[in-house]
This record gives sequence, structure tokens and C-alpha cells, in this order.
Amino acid sequence: MTKKFKYILIVYIGLAVLLSVFGLYAYQIFFQPNVLAGKQQPVAIFIPPSADFGQVVDSLQAHGAIGDEVSFRFVAKILEYQTLVKPGRYLLQPSMTNLAVVRKLRSGAQDPVKVTFNNVRIKRDLAGKICRNLLADSAKFLALLNSPTETAKLGFDTTTILAMFQPNTYEMYWTVDEVVLLKKMQKEYEKFWTAARKAKAEEIGLSPIKVVILASIVEAETKKRAEAKLIAGLYMNRLLQNMPLQADPTVIYGIGNFGIRRLTFADLTFDSPYNTYKYTGLPPGPINLPPIPAVEAVLNYDRNKYIFMCAKEDFSGYHVFAETFEEHKVNAAKFRSALDRAGIR
Repeated sequence: MTKKFKYILIVYIGLAVLLSVFGLYAYQIFFQPNVLAGKQQPVAIFIPPSADFGQVVDSLQAHGAIGDEVSFRFVAKILEYQTLVKPGRYLLQPSMTNLAVVRKLRSGAQDPVKVTFNNVRIKRDLAGKICRNLLADSAKFLALLNSPTETAKLGFDTTTILAMFQPNTYEMYWTVDEVVLLKKMQKEYEKFWTAARKAKAEEIGLSPIKVVILASIVEAETKKRAEAKLIAGLYMNRLLQNMPLQADPTVIYGIGNFGIRRLTFADLTFDSPYNTYKYTGLPPGPINLPPIPAVEAVLNYDRNKYIFMCAKEDFSGYHVFAETFEEHKVNAAKFRSALDRAGIR
């Protein structure tokens, strides 16, 4: 073996070693876990629309998400992510590789946010709850709900628009804007109002919006699901006979004092379109966002002959029902006595 051959062999071996070392390092940079190493729970990273690559790295570091920042930056540079930052909420899983994270962020593959709203009475509360975990601005969303032009586009007005929202949990992207958010809720409303449900509403002589308005009254009157169809039937009887609904929750809604526990004569004479003691028919809009069971209770209301109801004197939350005013007077007297004994004024 000549010296020249030995020299060439040494060079080749050296290059092979260097290539192996570089290959191993490159493999580690791209394919070995570098995110949330040793941790069990995923981490959500929020990248606002105006963020640049430096802010993304700062956010990752602040959450303790990446182990080796240099290798992450290297992979990001190779994939040109530094100029392709996309806003959104991204859920990073434990032991993700640099390559997986950069590809996820670069593609804008957001993970949705769960949006839940219930126990809503007024539009301001709805806007606050629905936008709470979103980038959408609650004030701008409320402005849309109060806009005659925008609500008309959806088939509602500024009073009935609440009927479009059903309490539930929805998945949305964090970056959704106010207009898209409103349109998404319209799609959910249309999805709920199937041909079968619309046919039931038509059968009982109510539009879908009026079904929701009546369901909101039923929901306000009782939390006992077993009573919902009975109460819906009672109010349908009153509507069919053109009698005032005389629903206390609508009076309270019109007054705007939701802490009232016992209505006075002055309350019952308060002039509001929601005062169903003064005005016959349904109020102009829902007094809360009724859940699906309350809507179904109206669509499938109990065909009874009840005209009156009164809360039970045991404060159980249940009601006693009556077909005649004479029966009702007896029930009402018992309940008033119970209120007096409890000191509820």
C-alpha cells in the first residue's frame, strides 16, 4: 500500500466520519424530540396576527416548549418559516420534533377552541361569553347584534337575533373574526332547524323564532324537565284563546332587575313590551337562550286544558296547575302564605 493510497484512504475515512457525524446531527435536529421533552401535557401557543418569528420563539421559550432553540431556528430557516408566520392557536404535544412543529406552524394548521355559552339573558352577556376565548372583539360582536342591517341579513332583527343562538359547546378557530363568528352561529341555527322541526313548528302555528321565544319563557318558569311540556301546553292554550300569557319572568326581563324574587302590583303595571300581563301574545324576543330540551318541549307540548299555574308552596321548584280561576286562586293563596312565612317580600 503506497503512501498516496494511505493518504487517500485516510481522507475518505475522515470524510465518512464527518458525514456520519453531520448526518447524525442533522437527524437529531430534524427528527429527535425537542418540544416539551419529559412533559406529559400539551401546551397551547397563541400567535397573534401581527407576530413575527422572533415573537413566536419568545412565546415558545416563555412556555418552556422548546429545549434547543438553535436547532429549532435552524429547521425554521431551512423551511423558510421565518417569513411565513401564520396567526392562530396551536396545540403542541409532548416530544414533538422540530420538523413537526415548524410544519404545523408554517401550514397554519390551527387547533380549535371550545366555545361554550349558557345562562344568557341579554346580548351584552352573550357577546362577552362567546368571545371570551377568541380573538374576536366582544364590543364589535355586540355592535353586529345591535345592527339592523347585519341582523336583517341573517333573517332576524336586533330583538329576535338572540333566538339564533343555542346554548352548547362549539369548536371555532381562535382567529375567527366577528362577522365569520356570526355566520357560523347562523349555520348552527339552520342545522338545528331541520325540515322535521320546521314542520312541527308550522303544525302548532308558530315560526321557529316564536318557538324559541316561547321556549325561553318555559325555561325561565321551570328547571324541572318533567314540567316543561305541561307549561308549554298551558301557554299554548292561552295563545290560542288570545289570553295574556301573564308570565312573571317576562315582566322581570322587561324591568331588567333579575334579582326580583316577588313581583309587586307596581311591577305588574310596568310598561314594557315584555310585560305579558299588559300585552297579549308573545313578547318581541326571547328572554334567555333556551336549551334544546326547552325548544323540544314547545314543539311537542302537552295537549292539556290548563290555563293557570302557580309555584308549589314547598318551594320545590315544581308547580300546581289549574283549569279554572277558582282552583288557581286557592293555589295562589297557599303560595303567597308560604312567601309571607319565609319573609320574601
